[in-house]
Amino acid sequence: MSEELTTPNSEEPVASLSKRGARRVIQRAFVLMGRDKALRQRLKGVELMTRWMVEDWGLEWTVIIDRGRVEFHRGHFGKAQVSFLWKTGDDFLGQVASGRDPGDGFGLECVPALRRVLDLLLAAFCSTLRTVLTDPVDDDGVRLV
Repeated sequence: MSEELTTPNSEEPVASLSKRGARRVIQRAFVLMGRDKALRQRLKGVELMTRWMVEDWGLEWTVIIDRGRVEFHRGHFGKAQVSFLWKTGDDFLGQVASGRDPGDGFGLECVPALRRVLDLLLAAFCSTLRTVLTDPVDDDGVRLV
């Protein structure tokens, strides 16, 4: 579990993240998203279970949206209606950094009617994770990585 997560095209570890550290900053991003009143309001009518994966890092998590409430679970939990899949850490971090779809390195499995909600959710996640990565501490000031 102490292995550092690297991307194939980088010389350094990704912000020196361990697998545990990556999980912690991802979870922190979703906690902060759940506190965003404007986002919660926009998701108020949504009930959705989503599965998120970064394939080459072996990371997987489930996010449940329940009428504006955001609930995070490590690993696979239940039957997801939507799947977000990044093939590599480079694809994942590139999308987080730029907010743009990395093309072939990203997959989204969903019904077309959900696309607007998912675009909102993904944009909010990328923005929040960028913020967490610039200052990776929890509410008590404890470093996440």
